[in-house]
Amino acid sequence: MLNRHNKLLSNGFFVVFLYKNSDQVYKRKTFEALEAHLPKKQVTAITGMRRVGKTTAVKYLLGQVEHRNKLYLDLERIEYRHLFNQPSYADIERGLAQLGIDFSAPAVIALDEIQLVKNIPSVIKSLYDTYGVKFIVTGSSSFYLKNHFSESLAGRKKIFEMWPLDFQEFLVFREAYTPHIELEKNRDFLRTFYGLYSGLYEEFIRYGGFPEVVLADSTSDREDFLSDIINSHIELDIKLLSDFEMTDSLYKLMLLMAGRAGSKIDFSKIASIIGLNRHKVKDYLLLLEHTYFIRLIKPLAKGIDKELTSQPKAYFSDTGVLNKLGKGLSGGQVFENAIANQLARLGKLNYFEKSKSWEIDFVLDETVAYEVKETPAPHHLNTLKYNAESIGLSSFHLVGRYPGGSGFHDFIWGGNVF
Repeated sequence: MLNRHNKLLSNGFFVVFLYKNSDQVYKRKTFEALEAHLPKKQVTAITGMRRVGKTTAVKYLLGQVEHRNKLYLDLERIEYRHLFNQPSYADIERGLAQLGIDFSAPAVIALDEIQLVKNIPSVIKSLYDTYGVKFIVTGSSSFYLKNHFSESLAGRKKIFEMWPLDFQEFLVFREAYTPHIELEKNRDFLRTFYGLYSGLYEEFIRYGGFPEVVLADSTSDREDFLSDIINSHIELDIKLLSDFEMTDSLYKLMLLMAGRAGSKIDFSKIASIIGLNRHKVKDYLLLLEHTYFIRLIKPLAKGIDKELTSQPKAYFSDTGVLNKLGKGLSGGQVFENAIANQLARLGKLNYFEKSKSWEIDFVLDETVAYEVKETPAPHHLNTLKYNAESIGLSSFHLVGRYPGGSGFHDFIWGGNVF
């Protein structure tokens, strides 16, 4: 088994070393933006699903703070939750002082999993306004951070979202990344590039991008980690962030949505299958979206009324989790989900549908059309061109997973989409 540990480098990257023949460096793209925000007084709020690397990011940022007047607290520990749940702010300040914070000097306080303490935004606001305290916080719910924080910390925070590794980061963690990869960004199929990276891309699609899954030493470890990620999401985030008590129904909904990944959501049909109220199904799906478990992609619509009444499509934020929950999924379904995640990092993502036989899989920033096919062919490109131009889009790309036998190469291989 490989020996892993974390270390901070003077060049500003938090790394994970793997001891093989030499030390190898792994880093996340998010760290550059986080480090740039560190000198600002605004609260640095990092949100995302559990196990995507938020705690690693926080410890990296603390390592960049040169002075010693800093503190890291994990709010999963009950004694720290008790500290911030006290009614007296003076007692909270006294407790932080006992833990080493000097409020007469610039200080940095890092709080992990803030969604576990309901009144934490008010405490942060008080200390933020009274002292020279820089806060770095993490949370697992976009709804909590974006809405509750907006009410209490307007103008005092910036939110950074973290997701599972993208394919470039995956290659870094698997020690297969080279700068030459950037040369093939969104370019037409090149068999040499495909030959170099297709095996790794297939692994990426199969097991997803959670760091511990990517770094696992065996298939059984990967499967165990994915099961644990799903269970902890339900048992920790879902139960703590909501009043939902019907865990079995929620799990059934997850299984059902996995089988329907990439399909339009028929709330009434899903409600009848699970035996829940239609509005309860909507509440569950919104919660799954707000905790980063799924992403909902709305149709491209000309008017807000049409957009609000149209059915969204659901995709899972990690294909490893999708494969773990889904039974009998088609390869095309999983591949389309992977491309949805890759494109969603590049901008606003919609789909377009005029009829069941007339659609475009994805429209990026309302300007670029994408059609996803496992084995692309010339007629797929011709159809895409016609559909895209019919709605005024001059830019379009066919995305494929496998090369066909005809030598057709006018498509972007999935591993090149970034």
